[in-house]
Amino acid sequence: MLYYKFSDYLVKKYNEKVYKIPVNIPVTCPNRDGLLGGKGCIFCGEEGAGFETLEPARSVKEQLSKNIEYIGKRYKARKYIAYFQNYSNTYLPVSDFGFYVEEAIRPDVVAIYISTRPDCLNDEYFEVMREIKEKYRVDIVVEIGLQTVNYHTLKILNRGHGLAEFIDSVIRSKKYGIETCAHMIVDLPMDDMDDVVESARILSAVGVNQVKCHSLYILKNTVLGDLYLKGEIKPVTMDEYIERIVTFLEYLSPDIVIQRLIGRAPSERSLFCNWDTSWWKIVDRIEEKMQLENRYQGKKFNYLNGLVCLK
Repeated sequence: MLYYKFSDYLVKKYNEKVYKIPVNIPVTCPNRDGLLGGKGCIFCGEEGAGFETLEPARSVKEQLSKNIEYIGKRYKARKYIAYFQNYSNTYLPVSDFGFYVEEAIRPDVVAIYISTRPDCLNDEYFEVMREIKEKYRVDIVVEIGLQTVNYHTLKILNRGHGLAEFIDSVIRSKKYGIETCAHMIVDLPMDDMDDVVESARILSAVGVNQVKCHSLYILKNTVLGDLYLKGEIKPVTMDEYIERIVTFLEYLSPDIVIQRLIGRAPSERSLFCNWDTSWWKIVDRIEEKMQLENRYQGKKFNYLNGLVCLK
């Protein structure tokens, strides 16, 4: 096995293919509304990550019903994940958060995935998630935006948090039986291969359950976009991205599920995205490289539990 694919994990866990359905609720981000900042991360567009979602004016039930009706007919799907995708979905009163999550409960929804920031999670939110998980017997996974473990790069990205907040959120999640997924951008020009390796090592050490890798895309009308147009930032090459991903996987625990190896962006608003190459072609190149060079997830996962302790 080259790496632990999300699709394989879902079939193993739920005995058939499961489809992820995006849900959009009326939330924002503390890095956009003035609490931490007003412009957000330097790569973030006005629509956040939800360029494929329905408008948040629709109820969660309505959004799920509409999307599931379409997906079900097209793919003959029977099981789904409700994915609270856009902005920071725990950045609202905890009672409202619980209401929206419970709205996603339906017989064919086997799991709920919630995307947020590490500094927007505390024991109250995890307690609500545990209660819903136990009451409805539904799996809950928190997808936490981190992007890099290099805290100097986090400042450049204007994330508004450091590495400690992420580590704290993962540790807290385990007390409540809630699984975690870390979002990572492995081709940040400010990072080097040492940062990529250390990212895999830290994610493995804290015990995240899943990882979602993104390539750096650059949108119009963003701080990053302005830097790109001025020539002050230059994306890494596709070959460098592929090498970084393969190396990242080699140092990552083989038990961590890989949701994706590369992301996508709204093409009409992008200045740069995936070297103008289809995402699946890049994935094919990643897998081909791993096969040819005998490289696989966890090959170099040999650094925990006191590696150099005397026998």
